[in-house]
Amino acid sequence: MTATAASLQREGDRLRLSGTLNRNATTQLWPQATAALAGAQVLDVSAVDAVDSAGLALLVALAERTPGARVEGAPQGLAELLAAYRLTPALAFDADH
Repeated sequence: MTATAASLQREGDRLRLSGTLNRNATTQLWPQATAALAGAQVLDVSAVDAVDSAGLALLVALAERTPGARVEGAPQGLAELLAAYRLTPALAFDADH
């Protein structure tokens, strides 16, 4: 699979991520994501085409900084990573599993 350039946009209370969230993208997106995070209620990953463990780490860090925010979308690889790292769909640690 060819990686597509990752990007981030703030749309109202929504933080919309797109492209491939991999190690290179997370390094690039981190400063922009943290600057745009205040007041976000939705982490929208519906336009993300694939995510690796570095991308998951970015998403978890953003989710931890936005209490009560919901995650929308299910990019390729996310379900497998959530299971492997014992995370809930809201990107929190699942202590029951």
